[in-house]
Amino acid sequence: MRIFLSVGEPSGDIHGANLVRELRNGDRTIECVGYGGPKMQAAGCELHEDLTKFAVMWFLRVLLNIHHFWRLYRRADAYFREHRPDAVVLIDYPGFNWWVARAAKRYGIPVFYYGVPQIWAWAGWRIKKMRRLVDHTLCKLPFEEPWYRQRGCPATYVGHPFFDETANYPLDRNFIGQQRAQPGRLVTILPGSRTQEVTNNLRWFIKAAALVHQAVPETRFAVASFNGKQAQLARELIASCSLPIEVYIGKTPELIRLATCCMACSGSVSLELLYHKKPTVILYWVSRAGYFIQKHFRTVKYITLVNLFATDDLFPKRITPYDPNEPGADRIPFPEYVTCGDKSQQIADHITEWLSDNDKLEARIAMLKDLSEQHARPGASSRAAEYILATLASSKPTVAAPHFVKRAPAPAKRPPR
Repeated sequence: MRIFLSVGEPSGDIHGANLVRELRNGDRTIECVGYGGPKMQAAGCELHEDLTKFAVMWFLRVLLNIHHFWRLYRRADAYFREHRPDAVVLIDYPGFNWWVARAAKRYGIPVFYYGVPQIWAWAGWRIKKMRRLVDHTLCKLPFEEPWYRQRGCPATYVGHPFFDETANYPLDRNFIGQQRAQPGRLVTILPGSRTQEVTNNLRWFIKAAALVHQAVPETRFAVASFNGKQAQLARELIASCSLPIEVYIGKTPELIRLATCCMACSGSVSLELLYHKKPTVILYWVSRAGYFIQKHFRTVKYITLVNLFATDDLFPKRITPYDPNEPGADRIPFPEYVTCGDKSQQIADHITEWLSDNDKLEARIAMLKDLSEQHARPGASSRAAEYILATLASSKPTVAAPHFVKRAPAPAKRPPR
């Protein structure tokens, strides 16, 4: 059996690697091929190309890389035509993965979407595309299954694969011991895994750190960088100030574990912060144009997954920015700011409060503990692999003809004799 995977995000590379291992544990004869990253390759997937190096956002950046995506699409299409894999598994990365799904459908190959796009948050009209191009949706979030089913998409909730990685990650105990020997409490800064996110958010986190340091001078800070390029960017920004901020590469889980509280860019890292029960302020800074666009397309109050677990109204009729003084704000675990302005003072206020008032810090931790017990369960990778293998083993899924294939006209009925 051969399964083609398409993964384009660094976090998706982790989830893809775990899925590859679980698929091969279920059937040692399975051959996994496709697009992914180094972690998938290490898990035994034959990579046709490292797609994670094209992890870009927003229309203009996609447009600048369109020639790469077109080349990869044509290569996938040729592979489907010549080798006919038994299934295609897509993970996140909806822009390019829609193309891959379209190519798979052209050749009658069943498509599984593991970690479906969050179209419920910003692009509900794309449900038509999901119905047309995807046979099986494997959902990460509990409310996604009924949302997709109500709109005609077969859906199964398997859990979020991030908790698999978090639960199994071998922490560097020596590093943790060295850090704990240092005086002062630690605030960890998580500016994102994409360079674009780091560029947008880190300067505001550093400005907030300066305000926190004025209020609580014994506080230490650490930036968790995804790679060397981003670490260098962080060091350049820090060089202009005299704050006790250190920069580390590849130590994100350890720095989260060590932190009293955190500042973070919105993303799947919020799930890791939930798992470790770390009070956190979320920032997602965008340009004025980007802020205007998201404001008109968003259908959810919050963009942070953990906050969506906690809210009573997922899709309010009127969406307003997070305000810590509004009714019900105290029930939202991670204060979040989606903005095109300067929210460094608000970020600093939350962090300073947690560092200065132990009762409020403990209350926030207790809130996160309750949410973690409900939602932070590992095993998504094994459940997804079991579903895929069972579906392929039981029978070949019925695949509807893609929208661009004209159906042959039905034969005319013969007149009765």
